[in-house]
Amino acid sequence: MQITDVKIRKLIDDDRLKAVVSISVDNELAVHDIKVIESGGKLFAAMPSKKDHNGSYRDTVHPITRFAREKIETAVLTAYKLASDDREDQQG
Repeated sequence: MQITDVKIRKLIDDDRLKAVVSISVDNELAVHDIKVIESGGKLFAAMPSKKDHNGSYRDTVHPITRFAREKIETAVLTAYKLASDDREDQQG
């Protein structure tokens, strides 16, 4: 599995939510609405989810293996950091 594209859809100035991201896998599958979240001073990638009938959130897409999760999170967070740094450079 290769992450072949990462698009930062929106950078957000919020306490926890930092960005909304889309990725392409092997140029064949797109995953939208991955969120970059800050919690406890660390960033992580939260998979797309929706609220179920009990009010709980369930991932609609998620990696099966730890290796796949690490690949996705590394690609997403690297792209986020680059976009965030570029934004800061442009502002000032």
